[in-house]
Amino acid sequence: MSRHELKSEVTGSIWKIETTSGQKLDKEHTVMIIESMKMEIPLVAEEGGTLVEICVNEGDAVNEGQVLAIIER
Repeated sequence: MSRHELKSEVTGSIWKIETTSGQKLDKEHTVMIIESMKMEIPLVAEEGGTLVEICVNEGDAVNEGQVLAIIER
């Protein structure tokens, strides 16, 4: 199995986490929503797999490039 890190594309905060660890994800499944400059930006799984770790909590500040979740395929 391979691991894929989902990284933030922007600086902002975690507005809402839409998934839980252990959940099976389809391609383009929304994992969480980042709020940046009053915009809601979905973080989606690029490919299907199992969400093995969520690295942040709702309300956390995040930086561009920060690992937010890990998916195993």
